[in-house]
Amino acid sequence: MNDSGLFQNLKNVAKLKDVLRDAGGMQEQFEKMNQELAARTVEGNAGAGAVRVVMNGKMEVVRVHLDRPLLSAMAGAGDETDQSMMEELIAAATNDASAKAREVVGEEMQRITGGFDLPGLSQLMK
Repeated sequence: MNDSGLFQNLKNVAKLKDVLRDAGGMQEQFEKMNQELAARTVEGNAGAGAVRVVMNGKMEVVRVHLDRPLLSAMAGAGDETDQSMMEELIAAATNDASAKAREVVGEEMQRITGGFDLPGLSQLMK
C-alpha cells in the first residue's frame, strides 16, 4: 500500500469513528429523514411525457398522469398492440421514477452516514 492509500484509509477510519460516535442520534435522524422523504417527490416519464409517474422518497407511487393527446397520437385503433404499448410506457415511467427516488434516498443516506455504507442501515428506513 502506498502512502496515499494509507492516508485515505486513516481518513476513512476517522470518519467511521465520527459516525459511530453519533450512532445514538442516528435513529432520530433516520426517522426525520423518513418523514422528509415521504414529502419529497420525483417524476419519471416515458413516451416523451405521454406517461408520467410521481413517486415519493418512500418509493410509493403518488400519482400517474396519462397525456391523452400524446397517447392518442401514439395509439392506433385501440388493439392489443396499443394496450401493450401503454403497459410498457407505464412500467418504464414507474421504473424511471423509482430510479430517481432511490437516488434521492441514497443522497440522504450519504448525508446522514458521512458517506459510509453500513450494513443493516436500510432496515432503519422502514
